[in-house]
Amino acid sequence: MAILEVDDLRKEYGGFTAVDGSSFAIERGEVFGVVGPNGAGKTTTLKMLAGLIEPTAGTAVVAGHTPGDPEMARRLGFLPEESPLYEEMTATDYLEFFADLYDVPRTVARDRIDRTLERLDLEHRDRRLGNMSKGMKRKVAIARALVNDPDVLIFDEPASGLDPLTTNYIIEFTQELSDEGKTIVFSAHNLFHVESVCDRIIIMNDGRIVARGTIDAIRKAHGGTEYHVYATVDAGNGAPIDDEFRHVVADMAGVESVRETVERDGGRITDIQTETPTLEDIFLEVASESRENSESRKNNEGRNGAERDGRDGDESGRSDSDEDTAEART
Repeated sequence: MAILEVDDLRKEYGGFTAVDGSSFAIERGEVFGVVGPNGAGKTTTLKMLAGLIEPTAGTAVVAGHTPGDPEMARRLGFLPEESPLYEEMTATDYLEFFADLYDVPRTVARDRIDRTLERLDLEHRDRRLGNMSKGMKRKVAIARALVNDPDVLIFDEPASGLDPLTTNYIIEFTQELSDEGKTIVFSAHNLFHVESVCDRIIIMNDGRIVARGTIDAIRKAHGGTEYHVYATVDAGNGAPIDDEFRHVVADMAGVESVRETVERDGGRITDIQTETPTLEDIFLEVASESRENSESRKNNEGRNGAERDGRDGDESGRSDSDEDTAEART
């Protein structure tokens, strides 16, 4: 059952379209990845889901509630990429302050904050935030997103700029939250993290969704696993030739076909290697295709506009000529 549904979501700024008709649904307990290059519309999409930006058109429903509904705010936690903290406050005071904003009873809030900070392995919780490291501040920001015990979490670049140890800790914590039934919308530039934690993803480019599905399904749609079969052939005297040939095939049937051909010609298979495209490989391919399609659309629109202008000019010219003839006749 979908806990988050997006239908034809669109955001325009003047003549610029940041998000162009996105539609998707996210299941309860799923980690759903939103990836794309800078300017693809990822952060704008996440902010519309969180109710921080009003869409130009379309709808987003979170746990049965729309952005702007106070109940939706209670069901959702948002971790932005840049998360300024009140640096004069301690971590505990800061989190209790936000718990008060959500009307969380103080005893419940304190227990929840203690357990969350313990799970995040945050030391020095009574130290002022301004004196904490970037990694410690990020953990506090994650705890803030959890202070209202939301059903849905939106993580925008949760590990941005952090050291590898803290990054791995946050990725593992994200998986733990999913295992506990939290639904997580996860955006990151590090595609290895996306691949390791997300159940399904969408790839965005130029404000549009250009690919969607499980990573395995997207991988199959963009070439899947390739088999690289290496073989040598023998010279007429039975001595092997040093040159090695590589054949690339899509499945084991292709491997068997290559083997039969090589052995029939007196050669032998020396090695078989598999190559599976990474999410980064697929992302670069999809983004490139999308860019080419976008440029083609713009070129076609330009040509169509020029043709319309030409026709309008011809019609205007004919009209002017007709008027001149009528005036001459009078």
